[in-house]
Amino acid sequence: MNIEAFRAYCLNKPGVEETLPFGPDTLVFKVMGKMFAATGLDEEAFRVNLKCDPEWAQQLREEHHQIIPGWHMNKKHWNTVYFEDGLEEALLLKLIDHSYDLVVSKLPKKDRAFIEEAQERR
Repeated sequence: MNIEAFRAYCLNKPGVEETLPFGPDTLVFKVMGKMFAATGLDEEAFRVNLKCDPEWAQQLREEHHQIIPGWHMNKKHWNTVYFEDGLEEALLLKLIDHSYDLVVSKLPKKDRAFIEEAQERR
């Protein structure tokens, strides 16, 4: 999956905005103002930081050399995933969805209801 497909997939999710809060070289995707994905725009390798359940994060790191502890993030809750290094697209989409869903699950009830309603309309 390339960066254009990644960006389109993220922006298609309800409540998502793309921002540059860390400067022009780091693209961040937020759901209702909370970050669920970040990627550098000035790097050779396309890699994405994604939030992940700690137990699954560890399992993924053990099974895939393309998944490492989150670069510049809380390494317990974030993974850095190399997107163009042989992982199947289905797994990449699952990781994006998982990160998004983790963040949504921690949103206030009103915001979660907005997201759920938007998903039902799709």
